[in-house]
Amino acid sequence: MKKTLLALAAVAASSAAFAQSSVTLYGVVDASLESVKGDKTVTRVSSDNLVSSRLGFKGSEDLGGGMKANFVLEAALAVDTGETKKDRFFDRAAWVGIAGGFGELRLGHQDTSIGVLAGNIAILGAQAYDDLKIAKTFSGDGYRRTDNAITYVLPKLVDGLSAQVQYSTAADYTKTDNGETAGSKRGEHYGLNVQYAANGFSAGLGYISAKNDVAGDIKDTGLLAYLGYDFGVAMLSGYYEQDKTSGAAEKLKLYGVRVNVPVTKDFGLQASFSQVKDATKADNVEDDAKIFALKGVYNLSKRSSVYALYTNVSNDDGVALKVGSSVPALTKGERSSGFAIGVSHKF
Repeated sequence: MKKTLLALAAVAASSAAFAQSSVTLYGVVDASLESVKGDKTVTRVSSDNLVSSRLGFKGSEDLGGGMKANFVLEAALAVDTGETKKDRFFDRAAWVGIAGGFGELRLGHQDTSIGVLAGNIAILGAQAYDDLKIAKTFSGDGYRRTDNAITYVLPKLVDGLSAQVQYSTAADYTKTDNGETAGSKRGEHYGLNVQYAANGFSAGLGYISAKNDVAGDIKDTGLLAYLGYDFGVAMLSGYYEQDKTSGAAEKLKLYGVRVNVPVTKDFGLQASFSQVKDATKADNVEDDAKIFALKGVYNLSKRSSVYALYTNVSNDDGVALKVGSSVPALTKGERSSGFAIGVSHKF
């Protein structure tokens, strides 16, 4: 009897706690069968080609007076192997914050100011078949997310307008795998972005300036911008990224155009073409590339979809950009391509 009363008391206490706050479990499971061509052709089951598979927890507590405490914990999952990222669990997001009429302040591991834009799959995208990832731009690869970040999300001043500023104190992060010690300035950065979407028009601009060595003498600066308009029968968008590393002879530049066509209520097609200039940032090197991509997505329901992807990369003699980050290897100047058919489910 005493144990029963204790159990009931525990349930009552738990119910009272959840009445004041909410916690949501969510996720995405995405897998596909793909054939990727490099120096050889590899056929395999792969994960994350349409969107990244993940398991997440998010919560919010009403603090009164229009204020809330929020948190997000989100882990990437490899559906093909069942693995998580080996050196950390919540590698996609791990932050806590306070929100109110003043906006929102977030502390922890989160998207960078340009990574937020890259993750907008309607306009851009940072998956293995997307150009921002293939070209290894700062937004799609090197600075997609950040540790030790302080992000201030501005309050909504105009409908459709959002903006944030960010600073990362990553100087205190210790990375033993490459010999860095606490006090390294690598990864310390600041950035900002602004996005607007209303009446079919969309636009975004993001900037980041980061230190890329232990002493903080090497600087990486990235600028990403996009414009789009939804005509109803199709959405047309254009985008541009420029990445510069101090001491490098050239800047990496990517120009792209994309069209999204809603063929039916449940089926959409997307086509994109981009030009990569000075991919290695070296002088007097033929290191440009052209990337063409097609994507078709059919929604089986609000949560489940099937898809097909095709991307082709044509490289100049001095560069070897490729679809996918692992095998197969690719000789400079050779073409890379990938074709995938898969299924994605949200919960």
